[in-house]
Amino acid sequence: MKTKLILPLLLLAFTSFSQIPNTLTPAEKVYGLSKFWQEVNYNFVYLNKVDRTMWDNRYKELITVVQNTKNDYEYYRELQKFCALLKDGHTNVYLPKTIQQMNTMFGDYRIFIENIEGKAIITRVNLSKKNEIPIGSEIIEVNGMPIQNYMHEKVAPYIASSTDYVVQDECVSGLLRGLEGETYVIKLKQPNNKIVELKLTHKLTEEKEVYPPFETNRQLLDFKWMNNATAYLSLNSFEDPKIDSLFVEKLPELYKAKALIIDLRYNGGGSSSVGAAILKYLSNDTAFHGAKSTTREHNATYKAWGTFFTEKDTLSGIPEWSMTKQEVTKYYLMAKDKYYYQFPYETEAIKLDAKRIVVPTVLLIGHNTASAAEDFLILADNQKHMIKIGQNSFGSTGQPLMFDLPGGGSARVCTKKDTYPDGREFVGYGVKPDIEVIPTLNDYLKKKDPALDKALEYLKSKLQ
Repeated sequence: MKTKLILPLLLLAFTSFSQIPNTLTPAEKVYGLSKFWQEVNYNFVYLNKVDRTMWDNRYKELITVVQNTKNDYEYYRELQKFCALLKDGHTNVYLPKTIQQMNTMFGDYRIFIENIEGKAIITRVNLSKKNEIPIGSEIIEVNGMPIQNYMHEKVAPYIASSTDYVVQDECVSGLLRGLEGETYVIKLKQPNNKIVELKLTHKLTEEKEVYPPFETNRQLLDFKWMNNATAYLSLNSFEDPKIDSLFVEKLPELYKAKALIIDLRYNGGGSSSVGAAILKYLSNDTAFHGAKSTTREHNATYKAWGTFFTEKDTLSGIPEWSMTKQEVTKYYLMAKDKYYYQFPYETEAIKLDAKRIVVPTVLLIGHNTASAAEDFLILADNQKHMIKIGQNSFGSTGQPLMFDLPGGGSARVCTKKDTYPDGREFVGYGVKPDIEVIPTLNDYLKKKDPALDKALEYLKSKLQ
């Protein structure tokens, strides 16, 4: 599961660069660092993939570092950098609400950036600057550093993600994020190859109009007909269970469809059961085969016993102590923080009296298809009438443990590992499309949706 909080940028109370709160004592800073380190060591399901020596050494280094941070913001940035070492999209440190970073606003300028073809492309500006900063301009340098070097050194180390391509996306979209008053000097290469330098300082932008205008806000569920035979349904979140009833309301229309496009590219997750309630209408199966799940298991006494054993002991057991090799292995692995509990695997019966919609179906997916939306894809994996088109999904799901940190911040740690029913891993890799479609800058400038176009082309061939 994954929760997203989206607020209108103009309504945020931003913290000035010159008025950063400094409320935490050195002791509180060490406590917060230790709290996060402790919860990771005890609960993080992917701890076996972490270099423990590196992790513990960095913790020891940070005990001194965090005490000497100048303010709460600098402290929390150190925690975020520490968290990013775990490379997990469901393990994060969040800033206190008293500290809000700006992203797109620079007073007279407002700039939106996206990762297109591996480049930092300006995709929107405030209306008055559309001629000065043409859409499609590429940021090639920030604060005197080539863009890739800058992102590698100044941005990527703070991003917690399970996949490299999401790190790249977030590096670009948050390239110029900072506090009010923070300044960036950037160089742009315009579409005509002219190089332009701009000095930008974060400040609220009063001009509301942007170019090109944002599309109409996506609803929880969007529906339209692409042609007489093909219905398009965008499921934009599984956060609100209301989407299930909205889907049921569309059934009379959907029953007319000879082909279907389900768009999950904007779905950042929510509850897996919400998505499953929709998917049951799109399958003739009597049961779903969902993800297999594991979590860490800890028994203090077993761990204490395990410290006396070696890996060699797990091969034969300890006869003189009447311990089988299975018992010794369990205790040994528990002492190494590598013992796991596998949740009982049960298929989920599909009980539905309503008519099903089993027609050629395309699932559109992309880097923002995350968490519970990925669980939807796992449930749909064996549906032969469905095909996935687009780009790899986000590559992270699981059950996070939430907890507070000193000064109003918070964190979460992923406690559950999910895989395909047959054990294939998708966390850290993403669910892969059957047909990959990578948008280009030319697609963006011409307002083309190549993945949707490919879906229509595929379905047309199926209906002939």
